[in-house]
Amino acid sequence: MSKESEKGLLQLSASMPSGSKKRYTKSKSSKKKEQDTSSTKKTATQQTRPAQVKHAEYDVPTAQNVVFKPNPGPQTQYLASSEREVLYGGAAGGGKSYATLADPLRNMNSPDFSGLLVRHTTEELRELIQKSQELYPKAIPGIKWSERKSQWTTPRGGTLWMSYLDRDTDVMRYQGQAFNYVAFDELTQWQSPFAWNYMRSRLRTANKDLGLYMRATTNPGGLGHAWVKKMFIDPAKPNTPFWATDIETSEVLKFPSGHSKAGQPLFKRRFIPASLFDNPYLAESGDYEAMLLSLPEHQRKQLLEGNWDVNEGAAFPEFNRKIHVIDPYDIPRSWTKFRACDYGYGSFTGVVWIAVSPSEQLIVYRELYCSKVTATDLADMILETESSDSSIRYGVLDSSLWHKRGDTGPSLAEQMNAKGCRWRPSDRSRGSRVAGKNELHRRLQVDEFTEEPRLVFFSSCTNMIAQLPGLPLDKKNHEDVDTNAEDHLYDALRYGIMTRPRSSLWDFNPMSQRSGFQASDSTFGY
Repeated sequence: MSKESEKGLLQLSASMPSGSKKRYTKSKSSKKKEQDTSSTKKTATQQTRPAQVKHAEYDVPTAQNVVFKPNPGPQTQYLASSEREVLYGGAAGGGKSYATLADPLRNMNSPDFSGLLVRHTTEELRELIQKSQELYPKAIPGIKWSERKSQWTTPRGGTLWMSYLDRDTDVMRYQGQAFNYVAFDELTQWQSPFAWNYMRSRLRTANKDLGLYMRATTNPGGLGHAWVKKMFIDPAKPNTPFWATDIETSEVLKFPSGHSKAGQPLFKRRFIPASLFDNPYLAESGDYEAMLLSLPEHQRKQLLEGNWDVNEGAAFPEFNRKIHVIDPYDIPRSWTKFRACDYGYGSFTGVVWIAVSPSEQLIVYRELYCSKVTATDLADMILETESSDSSIRYGVLDSSLWHKRGDTGPSLAEQMNAKGCRWRPSDRSRGSRVAGKNELHRRLQVDEFTEEPRLVFFSSCTNMIAQLPGLPLDKKNHEDVDTNAEDHLYDALRYGIMTRPRSSLWDFNPMSQRSGFQASDSTFGY
């Protein structure tokens, strides 16, 4: 030991109190060695950290037990639709029942979910319950079925009530109830829209994330065919969302005046058609298709083709929306145009405007359908409508409006003529109804020369397109339509086509044409 080191130790001993232990002091080399060791341990710790396990990629549908997978196309579109009211169906075999059961599953496990699924009778309901008992326990483990309540309850408290509505008065059992989801299976089995409209009043929820939905499935035909067609089929093309309309007036339902949203539409509807061929499970074998092909013509068109324009006992089964309904276009001024009217104040007034093409085809290009309108007010409405269409050649009106009916004042026809809305009386002689129906049959046929029907309708004439194919035959006289049916626009059309309308192609008058060139000689046209 050097003298400097010995001297330092003696000084340290002298400064410490007697009896205390001497503190061990590490040398610089010891500290460095400790740091090196610590660093080595830290590095070793980092190197021995467990590796992160990266799971191999896998196919989710294969790895999971897929309980229900919608068919591509209409069934998928139905389950993904966001409109307030949606009708799904058309032809038979499109997978309506399973779509009805699967649709509420997306929100059913929410504690705030409250749903209702109804059939017309308890017998029809049993089949739906049986299918739900096969599907729901697999889709939502722990879900419970109560036979007494006829209700499903999920582990988190969501409920789905499965019940029936046999009579209109049965809706009273749901008075005071609140649902955010209501579904009707086979909607056309209800004769009137009363039950559907009433259950709309039960649609409410405090949870905005759940939304409000009314859903229905059905085939064409049945007691409620007419009102379902008016509500979902007639207002718009299939698969096109549209603002809900009043089925009587065809006017868009809006918030009333004085409301904060006055004038705004209420909600949207949508019709999603499906056919047997959208369901590969039934279509591939061809057995079910063979059964549908064996049905009578009107049933085959309804169930196999999903045709809503065919009804049992229809007066005009040849009407085909694909052939007789066309997109609107600008009608040339040189074509003959006229109008026809069947007037009614207490019921409805139907007015149609018809153009005649050079090939003698009749085009119904405009309609007016209203009620509770006086004859003079109707005249004003017609003149206003024709303000930009001054080439109307003539008008034909129900001849009964010239009858005095015991009063001494002017008839309804005279009142309209006095306003400048000119008419001539229709033919209402004996046999005219049968003759008019036969002429309409001829007009609906496809002309062999032009390969086009002799009568077509603009798609904007929604009321006429809705009423004509649904007109039933008179059960006592199959040569005429049932006069108790909604036939006002049909009568107006019948009056019009019986006036021997013809094209103005051979009535060309150069003096009547408005152009930059003015003929100096009316005979030779130059």
